[in-house]
Amino acid sequence: MRSLTVHRGLVAPLDRANVDTDAIIPKQFLKSIKRTGFGPNLFDEWRYLDRGEPGMDNSTRPLNPDFPLNQARYKGASILLTRKNFGCGSSREHAPWALEDYGFRVIVAPSYADIFFNNCFKNGLLPVRLSESEVDWLFDQVNAFNGFELIVDLPAQQVRTADGSRSFGFEVDPFRKDCLLRGLDEIGLTLGHADEIREFEAKRLREQPWLANTLAG
Repeated sequence: MRSLTVHRGLVAPLDRANVDTDAIIPKQFLKSIKRTGFGPNLFDEWRYLDRGEPGMDNSTRPLNPDFPLNQARYKGASILLTRKNFGCGSSREHAPWALEDYGFRVIVAPSYADIFFNNCFKNGLLPVRLSESEVDWLFDQVNAFNGFELIVDLPAQQVRTADGSRSFGFEVDPFRKDCLLRGLDEIGLTLGHADEIREFEAKRLREQPWLANTLAG
């Protein structure tokens, strides 16, 4: 998992509340568990004018010109600004996979569905919660200024405008913060104790040698 400390990026607006995980990555794309390759189908039903299916050449599909991610001013955006209850619906972990694979590192919204919120941290995404009035102000800035960027400072727990004229604080669980700063998911955390695990297993086999046959069988 990639670490995240201080991230500066272009902001793309998705001015919709209650965006569910089937809108983030439609169900027909859930067959793979590779964690990669989902970016081209992120928000598939909104980005394209036809219905997407696995294996299609997305480069030849007709784009919806009204969808923000298809507009030149938001090309390369790595911060998604959206509305309340983002990530509701089913608990598919493919949703943060698709967002991360597209290139997003940070999401800013007033609230998130709990399971989606947890899954973001496990996949290198930072979901920032700001108040609705703060999110309203950010939408105004994104719409008014082409190329609007934000600086998201995880150690300081701040979102700042690129010129430093305004900042917003946000809360984050200390354990999740530490994992994201170090780029560690549950597997990475476990592997960090590999020596202790091997020592425990060796000790157990010395004290209970019959377990070797049980494990082998």
